[in-house]
Amino acid sequence: MNKALFFLLFAAAVLPVVGQSTLSGSELGEKWTTYTAPDLAFELQAPGLLTEKTDTVSTPVGALVYRTAFLQHERPDADNLFYMVSYCDYPEGGIHADSTDILPEFFQATIESATLAVQGELIYSDPLNMDRYPGWQWRIDYLQGQVAIKTRAFVIGNRYYALQTIMYKNKSLNRSTQRFFQSFRLL
Repeated sequence: MNKALFFLLFAAAVLPVVGQSTLSGSELGEKWTTYTAPDLAFELQAPGLLTEKTDTVSTPVGALVYRTAFLQHERPDADNLFYMVSYCDYPEGGIHADSTDILPEFFQATIESATLAVQGELIYSDPLNMDRYPGWQWRIDYLQGQVAIKTRAFVIGNRYYALQTIMYKNKSLNRSTQRFFQSFRLL
């Protein structure tokens, strides 16, 4: 897998979404709802209804269908301005949770591409496990350090998942991000 592939996936999933389907605070309320993936593979909670988007990206390993569900707040006082879960299935032999030799390189290339995509600064990156599945978490500050993106990504089988929140930097330590990340459950 090369870095250009990861940039393409990140750009296809994140960049077209930011600025679309904005909901005002009065439409969102404070009620957290449960989102269930269309293929019933997982569920998670968010402070409103998520909008779904699907893109197909041509890559060196073939066409990848990238699915995204997101919520964007318009309220500047919200803990997070943006919530997103995205995922794609790699073809047989592309990547797998058992591929412990290539996963660190896979995640590092993903982090580098994400940082470049927003012209940001990587603040931290650490390995993590989601249950027994390998993953990574990182934070990127961008827009002259005013905004932060927090990401938790992991591989389950041949599926890559990324959970993200975007917030003003002064709200980078908020409970809503933790609640969103910790609510992810496989079904």
